[in-house]
Amino acid sequence: MLKLKEIVIGTYNNNKKTEIRKILSGIPVRLLDLDDFENPPDVIEDGVTFEDNATKKALELAGFCQMCVMADDSGLEIDALDKRPGVLSSRYCGEDTGYEEKCLRLLEELKGVPFEKRTARFRCAIALAEPDRLRFVVSASCEGIISNEPKGNNGFGYDPIFYVPEHELTMAELGSEVKNRISHRALALRLFNERLKELT
Repeated sequence: MLKLKEIVIGTYNNNKKTEIRKILSGIPVRLLDLDDFENPPDVIEDGVTFEDNATKKALELAGFCQMCVMADDSGLEIDALDKRPGVLSSRYCGEDTGYEEKCLRLLEELKGVPFEKRTARFRCAIALAEPDRLRFVVSASCEGIISNEPKGNNGFGYDPIFYVPEHELTMAELGSEVKNRISHRALALRLFNERLKELT
């Protein structure tokens, strides 16, 4: 059985790193950053599914770092838009487009769609890989509805337009304590932690 002592968090996204460290605080494994390594590769996310991209990133970065790497891929699926933006969530409307513009673009595309038909979900897949093999992949989702306008200043990405019916607020209106309990990433990280316990 593999005895893990260190895992590299395979993302450059500071918001993701903060969430991951907060939710996984207390695990008996030291979490490292890609910043601890010189010139890590920028993995091209060309998979068809979130699981494909998480796996590819984890394997390529583990090979480069010669250590265990956890990598995630996450995004927003909107039913009325045939699951767009999906795996292209971070690159929707172009990689250099800010999320405020991305959110407004999606709201424009949903113009005229009744609130009850604006069902959507955030999805997250997290993979753990060693330099020579994939250990496991977990995934989770959080169901919601796309709001009629952006609301809230917390969170990041598409949070301002993702309304959570259970709390009657957008993800960006929720505090981090609630978000880190119900979000797609929080749920996936809990599953990740359970699988990790089998390896540590």
